[in-house]
Amino acid sequence: MAKKAKQKKKSQAREKDRSSTSQLFNFAEDSYLERTSRPIYAIWFLLPFIVFYEIGTILINTDVLNQSQTRVVAFVWLRQSLESIGFGGKFAWMAPPFVVVAILVGLQIASLKRWSFDARDVLSMAGESIALAIPLIVLILFLNSLGPGQSDAGQFTDGSAQMQSRFGLAGGFAPLWSARNGGETASRILEDIISGIGAGIYEELVFRLILICLLMALLQDVLRLSHKSSIILSVLISAALFSAHHHIVFLDGHLGRITDFDWTSFSFRTMAGIYFAVLFAIRGFGITAGTHAFYDIIAAILNVFVFSER
Repeated sequence: MAKKAKQKKKSQAREKDRSSTSQLFNFAEDSYLERTSRPIYAIWFLLPFIVFYEIGTILINTDVLNQSQTRVVAFVWLRQSLESIGFGGKFAWMAPPFVVVAILVGLQIASLKRWSFDARDVLSMAGESIALAIPLIVLILFLNSLGPGQSDAGQFTDGSAQMQSRFGLAGGFAPLWSARNGGETASRILEDIISGIGAGIYEELVFRLILICLLMALLQDVLRLSHKSSIILSVLISAALFSAHHHIVFLDGHLGRITDFDWTSFSFRTMAGIYFAVLFAIRGFGITAGTHAFYDIIAAILNVFVFSER
């Protein structure tokens, strides 16, 4: 009897894990919210984004080994980490997408969730990601309305069109786009969309999936803080670092400034970092990365067709 009771308890725990949408909430098993939080859904949903980003950066700069000009910093960090453990050359540039997939496969295995996938959910996930990006768009429009009345203050990018977005989240170009001077509108939008998609995938991987997990391990397991305090501190620290890296970047052992610091843009990105962290805890990596990518896509379009006219 005791053995059967123990087996039943393990079975119930396994089912609970399968129906768990994330670290914070459980949803009904095999519901839309439960299905689309699975790592396997994140793989299939983000795969077109990953392919588009890789092909786009190659088309912009066919020299694979010098694509640091068209890569977001989070991608370069991942590439440099691979080089530090022995990978080099072209393979280090090609490996990051496979690392993303490998991490998600590992999470899928560890989660004990079902591997089934319904392709019809992809459109719903895209719609949800776009809807979840709207609050950030509304927030930056509000913050822009509070800014000075100069012509470039109301734009997502500065007047030179070379620096990253003032309130954008596709930040941390390494170093920055080199083909923006005198570029046509279509080319400019495409470049911003490509970088925004890359930021959505790799910044969420670094600052949410990896960093928050490491901070939780440090604060809860090493420093022995309470679970609640560890969550709050992990979210705030990761959000602050996410925001800071849009202003100051660490690459090749050196610190460099990307944009001038101002409290308004720093505060916005910190709030965005908190928003993404909460979203990650509720809806998982796929929706969070999709929301980040769609925010940057919408911001790029608004920047060209709305704010560049002012």
